[in-house]
Amino acid sequence: MKNIWLSVLLVLSLLVMNGANAAADLEVNTPKIAALKASMQARHGQLGPFYSSGAVGLTKDGMIAVKDASAVPLKDRGALNSLVSSENADRIDLYKEIANANGHPEWQAEIQSTFAGRWIDKAQSGWYYQGAGGWVKK
Repeated sequence: MKNIWLSVLLVLSLLVMNGANAAADLEVNTPKIAALKASMQARHGQLGPFYSSGAVGLTKDGMIAVKDASAVPLKDRGALNSLVSSENADRIDLYKEIANANGHPEWQAEIQSTFAGRWIDKAQSGWYYQGAGGWVKK
């Protein structure tokens, strides 16, 4: 009888571990995810020149940041800060929605980390991103 319970516990442990190691579907789509992607895509055209000038960079945590405000005229800095803030809010919501759509809200941090790497990998030459030692030009 003791061996049966040990076997049952072993099987349950394996099931729990397999569930924890399941991969998130990062391509999942819901109306909320589609709206967030559309919002981010529309904003990307406005952010593009700031990425190219080095004013904005991709952070290692899947967000964006103003890297060099002096690359932007003083009169445009408020608009830039607003764009960065809106982009980061959408990114946080996107990571959360993807985790929720996968039925695992606890995966949000892992999804965010995965996207951080993807954003950096897809960055254009000349854009900045945060590396282990600070800002790096791609």
